[in-house]
Amino acid sequence: MSANGSGTTDEVTDGGVTVDAAVVDRHDRPAAGAEFRAADSIPPVIQSAAAWTWRLLVVGLGVAAAIWLVKTFSPLLIPIAVALLFTVLLAPLVKTLQVHLRFPRALAAAVGVIGLIAVIFGLVFIAGRSIVTGFANLSTQASEGLNQAIDWLSTGPLELDVQRLDEAIETATTTIEDNLGTILAGAASVTATVTGVLTGTVIALFCTFFFLLDGRAIWTWVVGLLPRQARQQVHQAGRRGLVTLAAYTRTQILVAAVDATGIGVGAAILGLPLALPLGILVFVGSFIPFVGALVTGAMAVLVALVVKGWVTAVIMLVIVLAVQQIEGNVLQPFLMGHAVALHPVAVLLVVTGGTMYAGIVGALFAVPVAAVLNTVLLFFHGHDKFPDLGIDDRLTVRPTAEAELRARARALRRGTDDGPDYSAADEDDAAPASHRGEA
Repeated sequence: MSANGSGTTDEVTDGGVTVDAAVVDRHDRPAAGAEFRAADSIPPVIQSAAAWTWRLLVVGLGVAAAIWLVKTFSPLLIPIAVALLFTVLLAPLVKTLQVHLRFPRALAAAVGVIGLIAVIFGLVFIAGRSIVTGFANLSTQASEGLNQAIDWLSTGPLELDVQRLDEAIETATTTIEDNLGTILAGAASVTATVTGVLTGTVIALFCTFFFLLDGRAIWTWVVGLLPRQARQQVHQAGRRGLVTLAAYTRTQILVAAVDATGIGVGAAILGLPLALPLGILVFVGSFIPFVGALVTGAMAVLVALVVKGWVTAVIMLVIVLAVQQIEGNVLQPFLMGHAVALHPVAVLLVVTGGTMYAGIVGALFAVPVAAVLNTVLLFFHGHDKFPDLGIDDRLTVRPTAEAELRARARALRRGTDDGPDYSAADEDDAAPASHRGEA
């Protein structure tokens, strides 16, 4: 390589061949606008997959964090969820008391909550009396049924050894006696659970009263925490979600009442003991789709088998299946309609997931939560399941400090000193930025 006097390279010698350095530089430099990037060598499908992957990871982390928060604060969130169900159930009663009987809102809400407590305690009292009066008869009949079952196992097609059956029963009894301490410890844990249930019940009733009394003000405060551009949209979505929750709650109560009446009356006709407690149990279990009806119906069939024998048990099974068919093919499609439009596969999956996540409580709340989320998400994506509600019901959020300052500035620009125009502040606070002429 050689250089001229000014220090600039003029020639390059390579293998005895001398070439102009400018020519080499010109060939080595890429053309203008054609700079090489490493991403250009990655196929588009890989780039798209990578973009989707990290976004899905972020969404997954957000969902996992939400699930963790819900599970951590479940002792508080579950009573609030129960209070929402009670609120949508009692809201028509409270409105009727206000409109037709001229009750003050606080009195109407108190009457609704007291009436709910009276109904719950009445059902518990009636079921408890039936259990106390019928348990002795049931235990005697169950003992006779167990002896008959042992005789059938020994003399029937299985021809099992009676001595071995007696030994198995004695072993089970001895095991129970030896583990009495563990059973008592379990009873202590049940006592702690009962205490938690009572605490949650008090919270739920307390929240129900104030939801009925100041529900609109509480909702306005919650929505007011959101950005201004999202408040009205969230409000309209929340209205539709509340309609869905109300439709689900009232319909499920009616369906559960039909199930309980059918199975309870069938058990009473067959002469089974504890027919009323069985009906109440079916009523509660019917709030868990698929699983609740299956378990409570199986318990009714089991009682019939122990008390009356296999013929009565078969008849009870036919009654349970008939009631379930009427519920699944007539009541659910006709009453639910489009308000809680979830495919049976979706219902089964959400109930299973809720059970895996939070046991019985998760199974109870899985379907209403999924139904409300379905309605809200569809509204955000432009599909309104309740167009008759309209959007005329709009929230008036109290102006924030920023909105008050803007209103004061407008008043000063107008040259007035009669205070800020709060109506303008409210309008700015509710309207999207594009409607306010802001960037």
